Amino acid sequence: MGRQIETEKKEVKKSKKKERKSHIVRIIFLIIIIVCVIVGIIFAKRLYDLEGNWMAVLLGHNKETVENLETLRILIMGESTGMSDTIIACSYNPKTQNVSMLSIPRDTYVTNGNYKYSAYNKINSLYSGGQTPEKTVQAVNEITGLDINYYILVDTEALIKLVNLIDGVYFDVPIDMNYDDNGQDLHIHLTKGYQKLNGEQVEQVVRFRHNNDGTSYPPDYGDEDYGRMKTQRNIIVEVAKQTIKLKNIKEIKNIINIMKEDVKTNVNFDSIIDYVPYAVNVDMSTIKTLQLPGVSENRGGYGWFFYHNEEETKKLVDELFNEKPLPSQN
Repeated sequence: MGRQIETEKKEVKKSKKKERKSHIVRIIFLIIIIVCVIVGIIFAKRLYDLEGNWMAVLLGHNKETVENLETLRILIMGESTGMSDTIIACSYNPKTQNVSMLSIPRDTYVTNGNYKYSAYNKINSLYSGGQTPEKTVQAVNEITGLDINYYILVDTEALIKLVNLIDGVYFDVPIDMNYDDNGQDLHIHLTKGYQKLNGEQVEQVVRFRHNNDGTSYPPDYGDEDYGRMKTQRNIIVEVAKQTIKLKNIKEIKNIINIMKEDVKTNVNFDSIIDYVPYAVNVDMSTIKTLQLPGVSENRGGYGWFFYHNEEETKKLVDELFNEKPLPSQN
């Protein structure tokens, strides 16, 4: 009888112990649910505050994050035969989602030591095969009054690789292009119209100035270098627009590798990562693209130089980069 009572007591103790464990498990499970609900509410609130920008939420952003981001300004330079024939000042304001691009003609006149009129007085000479991009940035800042700190040097090989990686880009080629330069092994043969271009064809488009017979872009588009600068801005917009499509997310690692191997830049990714969630939502159709105002003059044996108009440049920079409306003409 005594043993039976002792056994019953042990069973009661075991039962109570199981109940306590079960109670603790229920409490822990309840705490987990509460935490998940709280986190979910916070995530949903941030997602709502950030207008559904889940990428910004995942980076830990809130409404104040974008308000504290300054306008990002970068100088894009494209290398061809050791010189920078593509110079574009770019600006992105994450608060207003405004993106602006200003082409700087490669023959833009710059002061350079004791030289007055020479190849060293053209802005593309400051590039020096990619060794001194800071000089080009400084010259562009002096011309425009901007405060650009970053630069990106894009070799044509990087452009070819990127376009081929995303399986080509669709682009409206403005005119028939037929040009051959055996010295540079450059052969451009494209027909006018909207079409899919591979990397090699995109390179042809951005390097085209005129045809073998001397004809070029029509005057209303922009002859020779002016037309090429306009085409370069347009192709950059299209490549960017088509690269950030959802289908190319799987290629992000390869895109980064291209950036590492064929693009030279002083941009610190850690310093601009906060811009990414907003930049991918830019409406590409609203991008403003123009070129530096001024005139080209022939200096005889010294060749052509482009002289920017200081007054018009200031007005244009205020409109494009400082987002100030142009004064009324009335």
